[in-house]
Parts: sequence; structure tokens; C-alpha cells
Amino acid sequence: MDLGLSGRRAAVAASSRGLGFACASALAAEGTRVAICGRSESDVAAAAARLGGGAVPLVADVGSPAGAREFVMQATDTLGGLDILVTNAGGPPPGTFASTDYGRYPQALEVNLLSVVAMCQAAVPGMQAQNFGRVVAITSVSVRQPIANLILSNTARAGVTGFLKTLAREVAADGVTVNSVQPGSHSTDRLLAVFGDAVDEQVRRIPALQLGRPEDFGRVVAFLCSDHSRFITGAAIPVDGGEYAGLL
Repeated sequence: MDLGLSGRRAAVAASSRGLGFACASALAAEGTRVAICGRSESDVAAAAARLGGGAVPLVADVGSPAGAREFVMQATDTLGGLDILVTNAGGPPPGTFASTDYGRYPQALEVNLLSVVAMCQAAVPGMQAQNFGRVVAITSVSVRQPIANLILSNTARAGVTGFLKTLAREVAADGVTVNSVQPGSHSTDRLLAVFGDAVDEQVRRIPALQLGRPEDFGRVVAFLCSDHSRFITGAAIPVDGGEYAGLL
């Protein structure tokens, strides 16, 4: 299926590895011009080399609103405009209500909520002006079903979902769609760091009885950026091997 993405311009945040890289790879494979970012110049340069196709490596820390905004502005300038924004950032540290100090919440909200707001503020007005845009946020299945020992992530990601749903309704008439994709357990460094020796136990909780493949997740995101998805907006789509057990 031709996704109609050839020649489109995309900024994919936190994309030197993991799910962010998988999204950038899927878009690049469809002919999209992709700007990626990471905090390490060597890592992001190596990632861009693996992507090929003129992928643009940018050094940026999207863990703060200022850094997130700067990444989008750099990507827009370098690519000559922006058609696609994929928001992403590293997750906050694990913890429970009892073990997590109040002082950790503002930073978690900056990294996983306010950075998304900042990226959208930098990208969406230009998309509205050209009457085309795709915003896809990588969040977490924890929005639907909170994950134990991840109270900071559960809280911040839920806030992002509320923001995105509101934004989607406000810009739909301008040809801009806004969706989020909620990964379950995928084979990434982040998952291995969180679950450690308990990874096998986590796999047993997934009806598919396997971890997700990042490349498959990236293809879902690429579809949501395509011409075929023009009537999908305000959606929050779990990609989790059936892990979420609710009806809605």
C-alpha cells in the first residue's frame, strides 16, 4: 500500500533509538524526509546514517519545553516546513505513591506532558496554514490501564491524552489530525531497564505471549501519518498484543 508519504517532511522526537527510531525508520522507508534528534551527537549521527535517505540528525533534549520547541523549530527550518510531528520522550523513573516525592512530579510533567504541548505549539500553526498536518504522540497503554510502580508516567501520559484530544477537535477542520499511539511492552532498552529480570513474567501477561517489535509499532505510526488516515483524529490507539483487557 502506498501511504502517500513520499516527499513529506517529518520531525520525530527522541529518535536515536527505541520506538522513536522505529517510527523514523518507517517514515523514511515511505520516502519521507525525516529530522531526528537525540542528546548525544554521535548517537543521533549514527541513527541518521542507519536511516539513510538524507535523514537530518539534530542534537536536542526534548525533555524540557524549551528543548522540545527548539527541536521542532530546527527541523522546520532545515526541512523547509513540517508536515508530520511525532512526539516522544524518555519516561520518568519508576515509583509508587508512597515512594515518590512531590518534587518529582513537576519534572515528570515537563518531560512527558509540557514537552508535547511545546512541540505542538511550534508545529501545528504551520500545519494549519498549509491545510495539512499529522501529529502522532507516543504515550503508553498505561493511560488506559495504569502500570504498577510507574505513577509518574501514568499521571503525565494521561494529561497528554487529554491535551491531544482537545487539540484534535480544534484543528480538525484545518486538515490537521492529532492522534496518540499507546505502546504496551516492546523490545526496547527502556523496557529492559524498567522490568529487569522480570521481563519473562511481563511477557506471560501479554495474550500474544511475546514482546512487541519496534518496527511493527513504527508502521502503525506511519499509517496514522498517511493520506489514508485523514478521517482518524482524536484517537488513542493501543498497540500492546492484547495486554489491555478493557472494553473501551
